[in-house]
Amino acid sequence: MKPAYRVRSIVNVVNLSTPLGLLLAVAATRRTGGGPRLRSAGDGLLVAGGYRAPVPVATAFTVGNVILFRGDASGLLSDPRLLRHEARHSTQYAWCLGVVMIPLYLACAGVSMALCGDWASFNPFERLAGLADGGYERRPLRPFLRGRR
Repeated sequence: MKPAYRVRSIVNVVNLSTPLGLLLAVAATRRTGGGPRLRSAGDGLLVAGGYRAPVPVATAFTVGNVILFRGDASGLLSDPRLLRHEARHSTQYAWCLGVVMIPLYLACAGVSMALCGDWASFNPFERLAGLADGGYERRPLRPFLRGRR
């Protein structure tokens, strides 16, 4: 593992985001096919398949170094672009002091929704993680905001 990924893993344990992700994995996922609840995705990342809570509605989301995925974990492991996108979110947790990222992310998602009607297009966390890699299309500003630049 690269030293930067090792540092990210340590920081995300210390800032409590990875322990929170593990708690979510235990509480809100179901084992699929009798396999392990968590699978390694490399670079210090863990994938928990079978996420079943109603929020967030995303196919995958990250908390610390834990990626929670609605489908079987192998589905995410076979999608390198989405995995790369979620890995960038893991790094964002390290930079944002862990669980502090959650309210920051939600605030940015709300601003993005107000600006364009979608949670990701103007959310800097999603943009920096790569909109296309996360399966998002970039939407334009709402019509009444376009002329106000």
